[in-house]
Amino acid sequence: MALLASPRRLRQLGLLGMNGRNGDYIARYNRRRQYPLVDDKRRTKELAQRAQMSVPPLYGVVETEHQARRLGALLAQHQDFVIKPAHGSGGDGILVIVGRRNEAFVRGDGSLLRLEDLRFHVSNILSGMYSLGGLPDQAMIEYRVNFDPVFDPVSYRGVPDVRILVFLGIPAMAMIRLPTRASDGRANLHQGAIGVGIDIASGMTRTGVLQNLLAQEHPDTGHSIVGLTIPQWPKLLELAARCHDLAGLGYLGVDLVLDRDRGPLILELNARPGLNIQLANRAGLRHRLARIEQLESIPAAAGERVALARQLFAGPTPAEATD
Repeated sequence: MALLASPRRLRQLGLLGMNGRNGDYIARYNRRRQYPLVDDKRRTKELAQRAQMSVPPLYGVVETEHQARRLGALLAQHQDFVIKPAHGSGGDGILVIVGRRNEAFVRGDGSLLRLEDLRFHVSNILSGMYSLGGLPDQAMIEYRVNFDPVFDPVSYRGVPDVRILVFLGIPAMAMIRLPTRASDGRANLHQGAIGVGIDIASGMTRTGVLQNLLAQEHPDTGHSIVGLTIPQWPKLLELAARCHDLAGLGYLGVDLVLDRDRGPLILELNARPGLNIQLANRAGLRHRLARIEQLESIPAAAGERVALARQLFAGPTPAEATD
């Protein structure tokens, strides 16, 4: 799919725009009372753990400035960790510590932070600097994911994550987001990470997009981003499908990572997932969502919904095939 196309061509491709997403899918299929289950990362993690779904372990939560002053004691047993806002979005406010050097804390880029710097960052989180709506927040300290070494050639100083868009419990589209030097090691497309479409049936990467331009190689490593098979793909799909039951949302973005020791982990859920996943796949969402809406029945079991998705979306759709 060309990134610049006529309105008629975009309709043929089934490209879903912001207004269509909000009105036809989010408003119709996502009950507002369910939003707190996904907008609060701490609550999402607790829900997933009760359902025996794998998430990065939580080391502790800082809720007040008084607790922030005791941050050193909370971190004493951990050489590496992640600090993130419970109500953050778009990766803002996430601080990754990969180790220690004497009394300092080492970031992924090798720069050093003092304990006072970490306290200042936590205070900013508590003030609501990174939260949805700027409301007071909580700082979560959790396990730092060590990504599967299969991603070493296509990632720069960060953890790739997999976004799977789930509609009515069925995985409809997927991509992997690869950190770059420009994104400062973050898997955030708006900050310069690469989005790479994943074939639902096979788990193999197909096409990539970098800052709205087509890409086939990682800009920092020069390695091809096409034809990479995502390990444990069926398990990742099933975790995503189960998140529909967990959150009760019909239109849902599920972010997962593949840890080298713990396997697939749920990072977070999103009731308003972005639309760049279409660019990464060079395919529109509308055709796929319509196929799911037209089903006479949808299986209750997540594994059966995954099998159905892999059957429905094996290879390109007719609109995609004409590209």
